[in-house]
Amino acid sequence: MFSPHVTVACIVHAENKFLVVEELIDGKYLWNQPAGHLEANETLLEAAKRELWEETGISAQPQAFLKLHQWIAPDGTPFIRFLFLIEIEKIPETSPQDSDIHCCHWLSAEKILNSPQLRSPLVAESVRCYLEHKAYPLSILDSYGSPFTQ
Repeated sequence: MFSPHVTVACIVHAENKFLVVEELIDGKYLWNQPAGHLEANETLLEAAKRELWEETGISAQPQAFLKLHQWIAPDGTPFIRFLFLIEIEKIPETSPQDSDIHCCHWLSAEKILNSPQLRSPLVAESVRCYLEHKAYPLSILDSYGSPFTQ
């Protein structure tokens, strides 16, 4: 049976800058959007909010859905990645709660798009998705059945 990793990621945008988290992977500091795996009994939106909080200390609600990416990592691991948008008026302080996150940076699109230290090509692709100005309402996603029924 095909079992891809289901992940969520957040494009966080404020004052014409994008938020990236920096993590040490295989001895290299790499950048990613706040992102991570969907956990059992959790909606996609709950996962996005949780990952944002864990990796940045920012508590915010996604406002739109940007894109669904299917990706195979160089090691052959398959991923399904749900990309969400969070627009914030002012750049807030960050305080990563996850020990895997070294620090957070607010960067221009150009700096991210031209960086050699991206964790995956999806980091730059996510910024390009934002720049296309195509966002979808969160109502496009829904959850059914236990434990999601009220």
